[in-house]
Amino acid sequence: MSVLLSVILRLIFWVGVMCFIAGIALIGPRRLYEVAHEVVPILRDAKVPIAGLLVVLVASAVGRGALQTLSELVGFELTGAIFALEGNFVGWIQANFVTTEATIYFSWIYIYGYVFLLVFPFIAYAALPKTTMFKRLIVAYALNYAIGLVIYTLVFAHGPRNLDVATSLLYSFNPDFQALTSEVNENTNVFPSLHTSLAVTAGVFGILTRREYPIWVWLSVWLAVSVMISTMYLGIHWLIDVIAGIGLALACVYLSYRLIEDEDGAREPDDRPDELAAEPTDGAAVAGDGGD
Repeated sequence: MSVLLSVILRLIFWVGVMCFIAGIALIGPRRLYEVAHEVVPILRDAKVPIAGLLVVLVASAVGRGALQTLSELVGFELTGAIFALEGNFVGWIQANFVTTEATIYFSWIYIYGYVFLLVFPFIAYAALPKTTMFKRLIVAYALNYAIGLVIYTLVFAHGPRNLDVATSLLYSFNPDFQALTSEVNENTNVFPSLHTSLAVTAGVFGILTRREYPIWVWLSVWLAVSVMISTMYLGIHWLIDVIAGIGLALACVYLSYRLIEDEDGAREPDDRPDELAAEPTDGAAVAGDGGD
């Protein structure tokens, strides 16, 4: 078995386990069972946002090398400017806060926690009475990738690990991870930090759905903040990349709300069978309960 396949299988397994546990605890087994039988209608209802996301992902996968070459030719070289503005902040983090335990934690967060943070909201929002948040999430993810690709093409910059400002702790802790990251990223794809923007996007949606999933608020925000810190702790991104990623996330969430309006005519909780509408979903907070 190749190293890449081994890493992917481990990632799928552990993220699957985390999604299953979170689904039982936060959504409830009964509602999960219902969603499993409603997958086709849900996907059909969100076919346009899903198609948009797939187009962006395919464009990213197929055109990443070509865009990298284009960026080298026409992109603004900002590595020096970023370092001049920010200084040795990432190096200072590593010089003062690196421990074995922290490296293990942030390496786990950067790979496993990050993917779980992005994947679980698909399940959680598909389980809501309306598909509005499900579609907004997809649109926000697509916008993050699309805008990120454009900026990566226009801005040519290397991360702190490429300037010997910081050590790439992710790979020193587990070299196998490089087999995965090298397949989905380029060394110059640092400004903005898409890890940060997508994690913050998921965290903001967690806050926006605090009535439906009050526990998910704290879990999603904790994971999003941990991802932001991990990108710098591991020597992958500059602080400026992270700040830009936060701005991109907020812009994409805002645009998703502008593009996807609330669906007043969508299925409401009372449209479920009588025996399900009469009692809350196991382990989940029903819309309107839970409070801010």
